[in-house]
Amino acid sequence: MDIVDAVDSYKQYLIAEKGLSNLTIQNYSDDLKFFFEQFNMLETTSDLSPDLLEKFLVHQLNTGKSVSTSLRRISTIKNFYSFLSSEKIIDFDLPLIDLPKKPSRLPVCLSSEEVDALLDMPDTRKEGGIRDKAMLELMYASGLRVSEMLLLERKNVNLKQGILHIFGKGAKERVVPMGDFAKDYVEKYIKDVRDKNVGACSKYLFLNKNGKPLSRVYFFKQIRKYALLAGIDKTISPHTLRHCFATHLLENGAQLRTVQQLLGHTNIATTQIYTHISTKRILSAYDLLME
Repeated sequence: MDIVDAVDSYKQYLIAEKGLSNLTIQNYSDDLKFFFEQFNMLETTSDLSPDLLEKFLVHQLNTGKSVSTSLRRISTIKNFYSFLSSEKIIDFDLPLIDLPKKPSRLPVCLSSEEVDALLDMPDTRKEGGIRDKAMLELMYASGLRVSEMLLLERKNVNLKQGILHIFGKGAKERVVPMGDFAKDYVEKYIKDVRDKNVGACSKYLFLNKNGKPLSRVYFFKQIRKYALLAGIDKTISPHTLRHCFATHLLENGAQLRTVQQLLGHTNIATTQIYTHISTKRILSAYDLLME
């Protein structure tokens, strides 16, 4: 079978049988792309061999890729091989690879003062600033993943009740309170900016000036810009606000199980890495949940 056909069959399997999201499938596709770019001599599945897995891992590490990224990519390739084996397209056992340990590293967390400074940076005299302000407030008050916020649909935002219906990893639904700060700015964004956007009929909540959903790259750049303007010298990303959401909630007495539910973590051990500071914005969201 041609490699292109094999990859296409694998994607169909992920969609039809595994039920994975488009974003997850895209991530898998990117990993496979890197693999086949390295071994560009491969044309058919008969050209695949077990030793390519270890060679791929070594190449990833030697070219400066992080251990976390390398492990994720090798896992994707192993799953691809396993699929081909289950379909009897290839017939060999996968090798036992001595994998490096993923480093345990606490996430970056901002102080409450730093969060306040960051969230105050968007210029709300401008339409883009109103939108960015709403996005920052929402991420911090609700602990959303970046993908969850960028793909958030207008119909899943209930301003009257102050809650969001989020469809996270594995298409699992959870209900998350917005908090008063975020609700007010999201409402202002919808009324003053979004409803006047050329893409007002779009199903997505946050739009660029052309009426299209915002990209990860755009939001990452905005976060870094606002951090620099706020004088924050820590290396942060959009995910940092999710970390702050969790650590500040726990520091203010929220139960670990509650935070786990809000974050959409399957395993509570994932939630246990968060502990640190405090903030009023998060407590408003927590109070809404307890009502």
